[in-house]
Amino acid sequence: MNTIEQRVLNAIDTDGMLALLCDLVAIPSLDGSPEEVVIQEFLADWMARQGFEIDLWELDFAEIQRHPAASWEVNRTRGLGLVGALGSGRGGRSLIFNGHVDVVPAGDEANWPYPPWCATIVNGNVYGRGALDMKGGVCCGLFAAKAIRDAGVKLNGRLLLQTVMGEEDGGIGTLAALLRGHHADGAVIMEPTQRCVAPAQAGAHNFRLKVPGLSAHGCMREEGICAIERFALLHRALLELERERNDASADPLFARYRTPYPLCIGTVQAGNWASTVAESLIAEGRYGLAVGENLAAARQRFEETVARVADADPWLREHRPVVEWWGGRFDPAFTDPEHPIVSTVVEATAALEGTPARLEGMTYGADMRLLVNEGNIPTVMYGPGDVRKAHRPDEHVPIADLVAVTRTLALTALRFCGYES
Repeated sequence: MNTIEQRVLNAIDTDGMLALLCDLVAIPSLDGSPEEVVIQEFLADWMARQGFEIDLWELDFAEIQRHPAASWEVNRTRGLGLVGALGSGRGGRSLIFNGHVDVVPAGDEANWPYPPWCATIVNGNVYGRGALDMKGGVCCGLFAAKAIRDAGVKLNGRLLLQTVMGEEDGGIGTLAALLRGHHADGAVIMEPTQRCVAPAQAGAHNFRLKVPGLSAHGCMREEGICAIERFALLHRALLELERERNDASADPLFARYRTPYPLCIGTVQAGNWASTVAESLIAEGRYGLAVGENLAAARQRFEETVARVADADPWLREHRPVVEWWGGRFDPAFTDPEHPIVSTVVEATAALEGTPARLEGMTYGADMRLLVNEGNIPTVMYGPGDVRKAHRPDEHVPIADLVAVTRTLALTALRFCGYES
């Protein structure tokens, strides 16, 4: 590293980053809540005070809905897009740092070791809903850019700081930024990757499975048809489908995972009375999708599995279960590992830590698919913490990861965008 790069790294404000992360965790920015707007307004004010250029705009949900890649699961009355910018854009490459500010529900707060909406720093970790997924990553990107500005370094290219809402239920915020015209030569999404560089993201489509039954008094249950029992047949077949699909996987980027493309049932609702045979059941879940596979064929295989079980059951043969594809649609995405955005992040980690970052695919859906598939922007995911701690009551992110990722992002921006020497 030269003296300019070292000056930027020395300018990273770790205390300020942790303070901002604590502020963000305290805003319960659940999908569809008013706080999704509140947190964007908060960050717009913060970016303006740092001297970044700001584009803050009202989302046009009707316009976004018309796009074929649009998907979301919760209703919203209002939304804001936010992009901060740094650099001249004259002669250098442009780069996006993208991160979402929406979070999933905390669930039963009695299960949390620390309050979910008050960041708690313990044993080198920051606990709280969203600390890991992914307000910590957002802060890494913001403070990498802030360090460049505080060090007085002028980028030749353009660094765009996208904070987006609605990622957890389909990606409305990132799609809105693309429709707004915010494109770049490369992008980094600061999702929790354990500081691996991820040029591949598996996909997941939401499904709804409706299973019919026939009600009867519970004391004469043999005279009814229990939808729960019929669902059990379907569930076993779907788990076998999951096993077959994952056994056939040979992608080395996903070699660490036994089940890189999980099929998960997330909710089940059945029946209407304790002493009545359940006359219907609705199950909702996510269907994991492999990088490069034909998505229509994958869906068809799911539907054929359901149909095969129905054909073998006397009741379901005449009363067919129904498969619906709804809500969040996270298609897989892939960036060539030889692309400069991949190599720049890998080489930045090597310069800072002595060894290059590992290349690995991520098994969860994310906004990478929108940047790559819709925006044609080569993108990697790289961020602090382990996704296994996301969506849990002990969600936390290591401070050491926050610092390391911020340093890598700062160096990546300098080398990818170029700077005046």
